Amino acid sequence: MSRTLLAGCVAWPAEFEERYRAIGYWSGETFGEMLHQRAQHSPTKLAVICGSRRWTYGELDQRADRFAAGLLKLGIRARDRVVLQLPNIAEFLVACFALFRIAAVPVFALVPHRRTEITYFCRFTGATAYLIADHDGGFDFRQLARQVCADVDTLQHVIVAGDAQEFVAFDSLYAEPCRIEGPASSDIAFLQLSGGSTGIPKLIPRTHDDYLYSVRASVQICGLGPDSIYLCVLPAAHNFALSSPGSIGTLYAGGRVVMTRLPSPDTTFPLIATERVTITSLVPPLALIWLDAARCCEQDLSSLQVLQVGGARFAEEAARRVGRLLGCTLQQVFGMAEGLVNYTRFDDPAQLICGTQGRPISPDDEIRIVDDEDRNVPPGQPGHLLTRGPYTIRGYYRAEAHNAVAFTSDGFYRTGDIVRMLPSGHLIVEGRSKDQINRGGEKVAAEEIENHLIAHPAIHDVALVAMPDADFGERSCAFVIVRQRPGVVDAGALAAELLQFLRERNIARFKLPDRIEFTDSFPKTGVGKVDKRALREQIARLVSAPHQL
Repeated sequence: MSRTLLAGCVAWPAEFEERYRAIGYWSGETFGEMLHQRAQHSPTKLAVICGSRRWTYGELDQRADRFAAGLLKLGIRARDRVVLQLPNIAEFLVACFALFRIAAVPVFALVPHRRTEITYFCRFTGATAYLIADHDGGFDFRQLARQVCADVDTLQHVIVAGDAQEFVAFDSLYAEPCRIEGPASSDIAFLQLSGGSTGIPKLIPRTHDDYLYSVRASVQICGLGPDSIYLCVLPAAHNFALSSPGSIGTLYAGGRVVMTRLPSPDTTFPLIATERVTITSLVPPLALIWLDAARCCEQDLSSLQVLQVGGARFAEEAARRVGRLLGCTLQQVFGMAEGLVNYTRFDDPAQLICGTQGRPISPDDEIRIVDDEDRNVPPGQPGHLLTRGPYTIRGYYRAEAHNAVAFTSDGFYRTGDIVRMLPSGHLIVEGRSKDQINRGGEKVAAEEIENHLIAHPAIHDVALVAMPDADFGERSCAFVIVRQRPGVVDAGALAAELLQFLRERNIARFKLPDRIEFTDSFPKTGVGKVDKRALREQIARLVSAPHQL
């Protein structure tokens, strides 16, 4: 079955669609069908663990069917947009698969989003429903829903997991399953958020066909099977935690998903020990916290086979600590919600696992690395990463003007990443294009200096950003978190020590940070990445103050 694509979405050219189907990348399967098949095959096998709740595949499948029936009774129909803002709880999976089955379109918001973002998502997509938890992390989402309802005319229903008050209770929607005309595999399955930290995210349309291909390929590369137990630590709606291989990949493989709202080692380490977790995924700042905690951990983490780290470049010095401190294999993951995903492979040499961000999933992931004028750079040289392929979108949702900038005329997506490619096909991420500091014409890659600094034993984490300068245009500022609280550290002495440490590493003088700021923590984006935009704004406010160095 094939239908016209949701208005505002950009289709792959017909010749590419035909090719991807002929090769078998696009199999014609939908998410709802996938879960139903797993439930038929293994109805009594555990699928989801969430606190004291332990649901089998049969129970998860039945809950999805019953919730889908309730959504239809409520009046939600195919192609209706539903903003989904749930924490890492089992209801997230029920809601997703129910919406998939009735061909409604989830819009994946993140838990930290507030009135500005949620109002925008609801208004921009014409959402008819908004699905939330009653509260999370001390925040009452029902009050947020009241504000959004006042702002958005199209919003008809608010569904609440927990105490619904005047809204619709999640559990009240479970109804007798009914006959449902499901989506075509070519339909838009959901709208995801772009990962950029500047402005309100763009919306990314993903089809059942393209997304399930990336899931299947990820499951194969990551070696998932029926015995795999995935701990969902990152926000469940984030692309990494959803499909790389994430919770959907784990269910595809017939494994088990363990949900946790809290990412701290105090919560996650006991879960790993109790549930015998085999794989999980983190962003670099959280990975550093886990590595520190592992030094004195009394929990049995021996079941953990794979720690995936992605979302931003993981410093090579930190990467080398994973096996020693956590006793598992590191897998680096570099990808984007727009499509392209790269993994290091388990049989890669240690240098590639620790020093690269992997190679693409698919032989049909087309990669170009270009200069500022879109000319291919010489092999091994850094440049802007462009890509197209069987699971990389051809345009954002309802963003014609932005698409003209973000995509080339022949359909390559401009990722915004600066990378270089090794002869093996592995990519090394040098940073984001905006993370390159132009210091009077000399280019400084933030990732390079961060990697050097994190090798110092006193440093927990570091972020290098540009600060405005009248003479050079830009200078560099290193925000540094030390292993002791900055208040008990001689900042001047430590700053001088760090500069000497960098000099001894024989890097160019212009790459030395012009300023060092010690801090207790970094601002974070909704998925836990370091928010460098906020750091740049912070240093811009301080730039008139006397330099520390």
